[in-house]
Parts: sequence; structure tokens; C-alpha cells
Amino acid sequence: MEFYGETPDVDLTYSDVFLVPRRSAITSRLDVDLAPGDGTTATLPLVSANMNSVTGARLAATLARRGGLGVLPQDMPLQELDAAIRWVKAQPVQWDTPLVLPPDATVADAARLLPPTDGHGIVVADAHAGAGSAGRVDADDILGVVPATRLGTALPDARLGDLARGRAASVDADDIESARHAFDVIVAAEAETVCVLQHGHLVGTLSRRSALRSTLYRPAVDASGRLIVAAAVGINGDVAAKAEALAAAGVDVLVVDTAHGHQEGMLRALRAVADLDLGIPIAAGNIVSAEGVHDLVTAGATILKVGVGPGAMCTTRMMTAVGRPQFSAVLETAEAARVMGAHVWADGGVRYPRDVALALAAGAASVMIGSWFAGTIEAPGELQLDESGRAYKESWGMASTKAVHERFGRLDPYELARKELFAEGISSSRIYLDPLRPGLEDLLDMITSGVRSSFTYAGASTVAEFHDRARVGLQSAAGYEEGKALPVSW
Repeated sequence: MEFYGETPDVDLTYSDVFLVPRRSAITSRLDVDLAPGDGTTATLPLVSANMNSVTGARLAATLARRGGLGVLPQDMPLQELDAAIRWVKAQPVQWDTPLVLPPDATVADAARLLPPTDGHGIVVADAHAGAGSAGRVDADDILGVVPATRLGTALPDARLGDLARGRAASVDADDIESARHAFDVIVAAEAETVCVLQHGHLVGTLSRRSALRSTLYRPAVDASGRLIVAAAVGINGDVAAKAEALAAAGVDVLVVDTAHGHQEGMLRALRAVADLDLGIPIAAGNIVSAEGVHDLVTAGATILKVGVGPGAMCTTRMMTAVGRPQFSAVLETAEAARVMGAHVWADGGVRYPRDVALALAAGAASVMIGSWFAGTIEAPGELQLDESGRAYKESWGMASTKAVHERFGRLDPYELARKELFAEGISSSRIYLDPLRPGLEDLLDMITSGVRSSFTYAGASTVAEFHDRARVGLQSAAGYEEGKALPVSW
């Protein structure tokens, strides 16, 4: 990356900079390869943050199916982490994970899982398998598929079994020759969502939109062809034992995480994990300096999480004055990591696709996303409606009082009260679903479309080329505002 003009002597945020177009030989956005090349098998440079309100098994599987990487949070008990990893590994790669409800479930029950939006549906089945369950559903048990759009017109107490009658459409997995063929089959069936069957059992669902996406995205899979997933551990307790257990469950990337990553506790934890020689990438952070890169890589990290204070749920900078403008933090740490053969994940501060592109231009291999993904169908938690009927999910910071309660709820009341005194961050915030992009994949479409275009403007076809060719200029606050689209008034 090079600056357009003089190199600034102040630290910069994403809003302070812009990309200058260059002569390009890239003729199509689809000629761009977004694989991060960070030692993972991800094919998109997008990582979901290890926050309780952001990444659960459902989001991690959906993200991996489109090429990204989800990081399960360290606050999950080890038994739940083990189960979540194994669940992701068991999910279909070519098809969507089926959402199954019994016929006695109501529209209100379904609405807590899905908003009335295109491209989604609920399989109604007379089986022991519940919503999102890994239980087996036989073809004979399937009553039909209720399109999510139907939930917006039916009464809340209507039974799904009544709505599903006559709505059964299915395809045999062995008959699907390609993603394009799958799209044509669904169109021919005149259905929004079809059940995918194999050997008489339900193995997934497929919509026109998901079939189309399969022609554009490459899934992130392990050596056995299963979806990949990462998991986080803290730096306290028996970190090595927990890391070993997660590796045994099949985790593909281990994230050693704490708010202040450049500390002795982190270095001890990293050495303990590295000594296990698990054969998987180890990410660690958070840091913001070249010195932090040197010390963490020396201790065993192969990927550095970069960012202190830029997150939407984080109050660290206002509480402590600690942190660093994110663009400059990524720029310095990425250069230091490259010298040591390591990689950087830019963690936090992205609000638009432009910010993702700028993080990659600064040298990040991937970009971690938190609150943006928290407001999606696949994020943990049930959908709720506000007073005006708008759908939202709850989100909170990982150092907030709510997070402290989840992490240390088993402590005696006195010790828990002591920890509450030092909580930081927002304990509860409503993250509203975008009516136009309520699902994770809808956001991925928007983000990757913008980033791919950024690559074509720079004349780059890979993430590494983009960093080499990116030319970045400085702009005033007015320049930033000028770039925003404004509603037309007559």
C-alpha cells in the first residue's frame, strides 16, 4: 500500500482515508479471488467475532458455507463448545441446514426464528427432530415447507401443520448435477424452498437464492470436506487442556483472546498452547502495535487480532483512553506480521463495505465483524419485536456487566459483585434487522460485492495484490460526508 501524497504523521481511522482508482486490467468482479491466505482454508476474508451475541453454531455454519470463518466465544462452557463444533461439522456443505418444526408449532413459534423474508422456509415434519436439531427426519415424516414470507400473512396462533399442507417439494441430492442445475430444478418445481433428500432422509433445504449463491461462493472446508469453525479460549485457567479438548472436537482454528493481548498472561497461555503442537492456526490478541506482533508471534501465534476500542459495543477508549485508530493499527501490525511470516485479522470498526476494503488495503488478511452480524437471522438469540413491530436481536459488549454475569455467574455473590465494579461496554443494545438484508448471506452479498469492486478499481485480483496496489489518500470530514448517498428531495 502507498499513500497518495505525503505519509501522514497522525494515526488514522477508516473514515479518514479513501482509495484512489488505478489503471486496471480486471474486467469483472468475478475475476477476483478473496481467499485470505492466512493459513486457514477460508475463501472469504470475513471472520465473525467471538461474541456471545454474534457467533453461535448456526451462524458459524452459514458463514463457512459461503467461505468465511466463525469464532465461537470463550464464554461457552466447554461441553457446549464441543457440541457446537461437532454440530457445525455435521452440517451440509452444498445445501442449507434445514430448520425443522413439528406440525403443532405455531406461526408465533416460527416467527422467533425467522422473519417473513424471501429465500427461507421451515420444514414441517412429524418427527422427533426439533428446530435446528441434528435428529434424523425421514422423507415420510415431512408434511411440507412453509415459506418464511407466509409467516407475515398468517395469524400468530395458526398451526404450521395446517399451513404446510400441499406445499411439499423435494429433490434427490444424487440427482443434482451442479448449483446451476439445482437452481433450474427449483424453478421447475415452482417452489421457494425445496427439501433435499438422500437415501430417504432429509439432508438439507435449498432455495433459488441459495442455489444461486452456490455458483458465486466457495465453501470453507477442512481436509475431510466438512465446514470449518474456530473457537476462542481465554488466558486464565488450564488453557492448554481446553485447547486440546477443542482440537479433539475438530476445531480448525484456535483463538486465544483477551482485551489486552500484549501482556504476560497472554504470552504464557500462547506458549502453553503452542507447545501442544496441535497442527492448527493459532490466532491471538488483541494488540495494536508492532511490538505486540513481535512478542505474540514469538510466543506461538500465527494470526494476530488487531484492534482496541473500535467496536460498536466497546467503551474502552472513553473509559480508559486506551486504544488506537484502527486503520493505522492495522497498517503497522500487518507490516510487522508480514516480516515474521504471520497474518493480521482487523477486529472491529467496520460499518460499511468500504471499511472492509480499507482494512485489506492496510494489510489485513481478514476482517472480523461483530455488531453488523449480530443483527441477522442466524445470530444467537430469538427474534424480538419492538413497539412498532420492527424485528431486532439483543447485543452486548464482551466486557459489559451482562457478559461478566455470563462468564462468572458461578462465583459467589461477593466475588461477582467485585467484578461488576470494573465492567466496561454496553450491556444491552437492540440491533435491528435490516428489512432488505435480514440474513447473514444478504450481508455477505453486499460486503463482497463492494470489496470485489474495490479490487477492480485497484487492478488487483487477490488479497495480496490488493495490498500491494492499493493507493490511499487522506480526506477531511467533509470529504467523507460527500461520499455518502443522500435521499433526493424535489
